[in-house]
Amino acid sequence: MDKTDFLATRSTLLNRMKNDGDQEGWVDFFNIYWKLIYSVARKVGLSDADAQDVVQETILTVNRKIKEFDYDRNKGSFKGWLKVITRSRITDHWRKQSRRADKPNRRINEGDRSDPDESIPDPSGFELERIWEQEWQNNLHSMAIDRVRQKVSAQQFQIFDCYVLKEWSVEDIKRKLGFSSGQVYMAKYRVGKLLKKELEILLEEEN
Repeated sequence: MDKTDFLATRSTLLNRMKNDGDQEGWVDFFNIYWKLIYSVARKVGLSDADAQDVVQETILTVNRKIKEFDYDRNKGSFKGWLKVITRSRITDHWRKQSRRADKPNRRINEGDRSDPDESIPDPSGFELERIWEQEWQNNLHSMAIDRVRQKVSAQQFQIFDCYVLKEWSVEDIKRKLGFSSGQVYMAKYRVGKLLKKELEILLEEEN
């Protein structure tokens, strides 16, 4: 994926995806959002395999419906639209799991006429709204970090990554990487300032 595509606004990316010939747009979309979808599916209780299926099925559904989506924040956000699609695919997998689990029980008790769909967990019961919001914010943070990575030197980003993101001490950085205290604090200030700005831009795009 061309990292410069992260610098495009979300509306630009969605417009690219509506162009049938822009396969790179879909690659960018997948790379930006697959972890979000996968993480939500896993945190509501789906297995790794089912969560991967949810990712694929959600992307395919977006592909089918993207031309119907109007990027007008007065009518509804992309964030909410993607959440509805993801939740629907998660519900489909809960239904499949419920039916698979129900088959052995029916062999034991053929007189059981209960509806297997009644036992399907409601994704909202697993705090899907809270999980989606948390993972969405995590995804925004990852996108902002990728944007910042393109704007600073490899050295400055390495220092910031170790000191701020990985929480190394200044002494560890000096000993292991050979940078001075001044370089550490300068990288923290400069990269941190850019990161804050990128997060503000991303938040503005969704409001």
